[in-house]
Amino acid sequence: MEQDRAGGFWRKTSIRYTIFIYFTVSALVAILLIGVALYVQMSRQLTAAVQEENQAVLGQVSRSVDSYLRTIMKLSDSLYYGVIKNADLSEESINSRITLLYDNNKDSVANIALLGKDGELLEAVPAARLKTGLDVTKEEWFGNTLSRTDNLHFTTPHVQYIFDNSENQYRWVVTLTRAVEITRGTSTDQGILLIDIRYSSLTQILENITLGNEGYLYMIDSGGELICHPKMQLIGTGQMEENLSAASGYRDGSYLEEYNGERRKVSVKSVGYTGWKLLSVTPERGLSLSNLKMRLFAVFVVAAFLFLLVLINAFISSRITNPIQELEKSVNAIEAGELDTQVYMGGSYEIRHLGRSIGDMARRIQALMEDIVAEHENKRKREFDTLQSQINPHFLYNTLDIIVWMIENEQKQEAVKVVTALARFFRISLSRGKSIITVRDELEHVRNYLMIQQMRFKNKFTYVIDAGEDVMNLASLKLMLQPLVENAIYHGMEFMDGDGRIEVVSWKEDGNLWFEVRDNGLGMTRDQLESLLGDRPHVSSRRGSGIGVKNVNERIRLYFGEDYGLSIQSEPDEGTVIRIRLPEQVYGETGSDSA
Repeated sequence: MEQDRAGGFWRKTSIRYTIFIYFTVSALVAILLIGVALYVQMSRQLTAAVQEENQAVLGQVSRSVDSYLRTIMKLSDSLYYGVIKNADLSEESINSRITLLYDNNKDSVANIALLGKDGELLEAVPAARLKTGLDVTKEEWFGNTLSRTDNLHFTTPHVQYIFDNSENQYRWVVTLTRAVEITRGTSTDQGILLIDIRYSSLTQILENITLGNEGYLYMIDSGGELICHPKMQLIGTGQMEENLSAASGYRDGSYLEEYNGERRKVSVKSVGYTGWKLLSVTPERGLSLSNLKMRLFAVFVVAAFLFLLVLINAFISSRITNPIQELEKSVNAIEAGELDTQVYMGGSYEIRHLGRSIGDMARRIQALMEDIVAEHENKRKREFDTLQSQINPHFLYNTLDIIVWMIENEQKQEAVKVVTALARFFRISLSRGKSIITVRDELEHVRNYLMIQQMRFKNKFTYVIDAGEDVMNLASLKLMLQPLVENAIYHGMEFMDGDGRIEVVSWKEDGNLWFEVRDNGLGMTRDQLESLLGDRPHVSSRRGSGIGVKNVNERIRLYFGEDYGLSIQSEPDEGTVIRIRLPEQVYGETGSDSA
């Protein structure tokens, strides 16, 4: 019963009070055993700890500043290589794409601008104009940027003075500039990409950082000009001085200096690409508790105390860290992608609560990922369905032209056949908004298309459609065969010397539904085959439907899975065979009958 009560007590006691109780007992024992004898030793250890902590803080802040600046540099790379370099400014505006990147980084970026080498403002986000009477070409940063085109250039903090915008006036910024290549029609020229970094977002990294008792951090540029300082206003008004001349000459490392009659420890850390230096300053008097010297107690008393302290701390650390280690294993499993991992929920109240929170978070992440995947798939379906619903104006115009010509030449029966085929062609293309139709309708759709094209090309080719009755009621993707047949006509038959032949065959085998589109046209080279189904984006022919072979393959995989799609065999002057693999599913049972 007493053990149950004790166990219940520890389960209800928070980690804060557990640590408080254990370390209070340890401290009382230590005070009784050694007292004043450890004071000097603690002072020495504190000095070393403060110095080590200062180095760690300096390194951490340096990494934070470097990471922050690299984020801004990556933004400049995205603007240059992803927007400016690929755009023709004589034909298009890149304002919307710059705005998108600005919106994603507006917490740290005040302005983004693109300037010509003559100082003309080409783009600015947020919308702004250059201040009246300001010639930016005479600014020092403008000339430096154009003369050293391979570098990124950072200015010291200053009030934004370039743009005439009430929202941006009296705002402190650090400006990043880089030379860029601007395309206008067939000519290219130099320009400057300018990004104003919010000074406040940079100073936040250095805020509320203390070093020892009286230490502080500040940052200078390569020329010794102040960038950030916790007492910037006092320095600006002359009420405080800083040893900037000596600091600008320091390299990475630690130095002892005497300034204004005070000895202090200075540590220096360079910040990445910029040439900026981060310095920590700690007065020597802040590195120790006292200069008093004390004698140690007898070695036996110290040894006995250390032995007892080791035992107590071993018990404390195991009591505290074991549940944390178990929780860490669960977190590592989640980090590795196993979101359904059972999270450890033992130990003190805080650790159990943390375990429950991590488990809930993992489940929410898993649900959100599933929602994102489903939304992305639905979006792709909508994009493909919108693409397939487009009607080729050239095809419609030429077909109507054929009908007019037949009527004028009193070929009424032939005109009726073409009109009927065209009506059936569009009826199946609409299919009441459905993306999945029967094989019968898909073959009827391509048959009507081939009949119209045969009359249009004046019987330059013949065609055969062969499929058994056993496949007619199976499910097929709408508008799947017509782009392949269209490709065979325009790229395989149009420039042939002899008669062309197109065969469309369908059959089922081993749980799969197969289609083949064969032609005896000009065939394709290996590079042409790779462009059809490879990673390069498809560019539709001016005379084609715009859907393309690659998009047909992607639509099949989107609706039926990665195991299905197209395969192509072709040799120059020997024709082309395109084979389609679909699952053998009866129409109406596929679950994807609607668009």
